[in-house]
Amino acid sequence: MNENLTLISHQLCPYVQRAAIVMHEKGIPFRRIDIDLAQKPDWFLRISPLGKTPVLLANEQSVFESAVICEYLDETRLPRMHPQDALLRAQHRAWMEFGSAILNLIGQFYSARDATALAERASDIHQKFEQLEVILGDGPYFEAEKFSMVDAVFAPVFRYFDVFERIGDFGFFEGLPKVLAWRSALSTRGSVKRAVSEDYPDLLMGFLRQRKS
Repeated sequence: MNENLTLISHQLCPYVQRAAIVMHEKGIPFRRIDIDLAQKPDWFLRISPLGKTPVLLANEQSVFESAVICEYLDETRLPRMHPQDALLRAQHRAWMEFGSAILNLIGQFYSARDATALAERASDIHQKFEQLEVILGDGPYFEAEKFSMVDAVFAPVFRYFDVFERIGDFGFFEGLPKVLAWRSALSTRGSVKRAVSEDYPDLLMGFLRQRKS
């Protein structure tokens, strides 16, 4: 397929990372344009009805929402990242939604206004990872040796904790060897590394400081 693809992104958005990871996994050439979501340009609002990133421009036609972008890319470009079996594919999509729920908890964690709320959100996140520990196999990825769309979703989730652990030990992965091994495997994947700039950790730390939480 001969398409001119542009990914409109924000440097810290984990949902942008999902799309970028999928495109790198498939070897798709694309251009990336970062915007400031605090000062959204008019042209961006015209192509993003929800005013959010990412947006994929495919031959100047916009596709918005990260899940939709990833599904479009998987339907149109090989290799397929979703399982062929319909039931297994549905289960993978359900775990992708689970990853989005964890991202919501992460937002509540770094927005906590006192120590009690911070500890409660850290515990909530740990409980989610406990659920993952039960269903994970021998790895290195969610579906054994095959890097799947679920991995593309969770790689940006785990990336947050590289910065959180600079600040303190919140016990997110205590007693969870399979989740830790999965996190480690994803962190060394080429597509995952390329989904952010080299200064991403410093940018995220600056963002957290600005929250004053």
